[in-house]
Formats: sequence, structure tokens, C-alpha cells
Amino acid sequence: MKLLNALEKLPCGTPAADAVTREGLAILLQVLAPITPHIAQTLWRELGFGDDILSAGWPEPDPAALVQDEVELVLQVNGKLRGSLRVAADAAKDAIEQVALASEITARYLEGRPAKKVVVVPGRLVNVVG
Repeated sequence: MKLLNALEKLPCGTPAADAVTREGLAILLQVLAPITPHIAQTLWRELGFGDDILSAGWPEPDPAALVQDEVELVLQVNGKLRGSLRVAADAAKDAIEQVALASEITARYLEGRPAKKVVVVPGRLVNVVG
């Protein structure tokens, strides 16, 4: 479903988007083939991917495509969920703490009081205690 949703959001008409859509449809049909073999085979042939979907190689993941540049961290103020932050995946605790303290959400809930403590769990959450 995530692949289908991502394919629906792609813009139409550009050669790059058309190539990505075609590759995405091929992967989607190959994944669906064990569950719905007849319709997957028919669509495979109609879309011009070849004669037999079962003879096509299984899609290989690209490890470089799975690496994330940014991660989303949960932002808590006084132990309550207040929002989220996007930071670099390799950001240090100090940098994450600075981003959290500079956040508009944190300033709104601290109401001008200084933060007493900031707990950072890298890759997970930031809790600001005021």
C-alpha cells in the first residue's frame, strides 16, 4: 500500500517520473503475483514487461536508497507529547538539544521559563523539562 500511495503522488508527464512509475508498477506486480497470479500475469503482459511474470527476477533492494538523511524525533515538553523535530540522522546530542530549545513549540509550552533539563534519546525523542 505504501508503494501504491507513493506512485499515486508522483507527477505525470516527465520522463523521470514515468520511469519511476514503470519500475514501481513492475515491483508492485511482482509482489502481488504470489497472491493474485492471474491478474498480475495479465497486467504484466499488458504493460509490456514481458511474457511471464514468474520468470522475471525478484526485485533487489538498493542499500544506498534506504539510508535516511534526516530523522523525525518526538518532542515532549514536561513529559507530554507536543510535536516533532526533523534533524540530521547523524546529529550529536548537543545539536539536537539546541534545535529542541530553539523550537517554537518548546518556547510556547515553557512560557518564557528556562529549561531545567533536556533529555535526548538519539533517534527517538527529546524531552524538555521546564
